[in-house]
Amino acid sequence: MKEQIIEAIERFDTIIIHRHVRPDPDAYGSQCGLAEILKASYPKKNVYTVGYDDPSLRFLKEMDSISNDIYEDALVIICDTANQERICDQRYHLGNLVIKIDHHPNEDPYGDIVWVDTSASSASEMIYEFYLYGMDKGLVLTQEAARLIFAGIVGDTGRFLFPSTNVKTFKYAGELVEKEFDFPNLYEELYTTPINVAHLSGYILQNFTLSNYGVATMKIKKEILQKYDVSPSDASQLVGSLGNIEGIITWVFFVEEDDQIRVRLRSKGPIINTIAAKYRGGGHPLAAGASIYSWEEANQVVADLEHLCNPNTYE
Repeated sequence: MKEQIIEAIERFDTIIIHRHVRPDPDAYGSQCGLAEILKASYPKKNVYTVGYDDPSLRFLKEMDSISNDIYEDALVIICDTANQERICDQRYHLGNLVIKIDHHPNEDPYGDIVWVDTSASSASEMIYEFYLYGMDKGLVLTQEAARLIFAGIVGDTGRFLFPSTNVKTFKYAGELVEKEFDFPNLYEELYTTPINVAHLSGYILQNFTLSNYGVATMKIKKEILQKYDVSPSDASQLVGSLGNIEGIITWVFFVEEDDQIRVRLRSKGPIINTIAAKYRGGGHPLAAGASIYSWEEANQVVADLEHLCNPNTYE
């Protein structure tokens, strides 16, 4: 698959790289890290990164603004995006050829070339593997590419604490650091918490509920977001704050937006992406997301988690 991707890249003069909506560091790291590799490796090609500029991740990279005609006879590469509806900037279909590079379960195998590796800790890790495969064929890893890929790996492994982290992940991280970018500063940028978000974190720790079966629930309604002056995206990123609390087996965040309620699911063992799929979502076995449209649906999600964690279910 890597060879097919290199052959496709070499055929096109214009390459446009997408990622998913509501981006996280891995979305930026894989998308922009790949772009930096291709710019250095093929300086005569036109390489663009597109999508909504997330203010909290602008320190990683700013997106390009391009017109529709740029897509004519262009190669489109989509990173870290399991489903077509989650692709940021839906103009991707205007391209001549579409490549999917992702580490989520391949439930929507869109694209002309599909490279999915669910064993990878992150899409950024896959981009580094792509570089390793192609380094003898002319691929170049710059310091900036290493910084972006490292950021993506750190973000999607929870600073190397999530179960997806393995020996290979640490090995790759060590090799990337050899490029001598300022990773202490990168960590500071990734994990510095604004005061209003810190206050919301305190509210979450004081107000989540925990059932007898180990299901923790946090509902963050619009009035709470307004009270703490926090965006839905910032609130969703606090889902990990319940991960180290004793007695929690699975947990869910509901974050109310204008047109939907964002669902963030996490687990210490039970598989929860099947529940996410039931509510128009998906993701990894222990970390997934979905979208619902009423608080009644939220109660149904919690009931499904209760059923999943109830030991009597499997007797």
